[in-house]
Amino acid sequence: MKVTSMEEYGLRCMLQLALPQTDEPITVALVAENEGLSPEYAGKLLNLLRQAKLVHSVRGRNGGFVLARPPENINLADILRVFSPDLFDVEYCNRFTGIEDICVHTTSCTLRPVWWTLSGMISKTLESISLLDLMCKESEIQRELNVQLSIEGPVTQRLFQINKDQINENA
Repeated sequence: MKVTSMEEYGLRCMLQLALPQTDEPITVALVAENEGLSPEYAGKLLNLLRQAKLVHSVRGRNGGFVLARPPENINLADILRVFSPDLFDVEYCNRFTGIEDICVHTTSCTLRPVWWTLSGMISKTLESISLLDLMCKESEIQRELNVQLSIEGPVTQRLFQINKDQINENA
């Protein structure tokens, strides 16, 4: 998974709005300054987030942007979907056809379930992390993520079981 600049900076803009823990609007200029962005780019990101109803804009002399919901009710998946709707898009297989019109493995592909499973695991992880979770020290979020990974077990075991279950469903 490659994180785009819009995804990274969009997340960081949301954190800028969440961190003050106040209802006071934060200006585009302040968000831009704190994140090392141009005001135009920060404004573009915040407007996309506004269109997705994750933030509200407040007009006037003391205007700016505020979160539309409490930080515990906004997860990373909500934010990333504003900038990239699908991690694994259904057209994925059509992009890698080689010299053919369609992929030679369209009817039987062992890679497709791996990509779908990984996409699901990433989505599940992103949905489990709220903005509130990120309003802590880096070591705390790292510790929490390590606990989640140790509870879930090795990825290969999970992939194998999920794929085995999918094969059994299709049989």
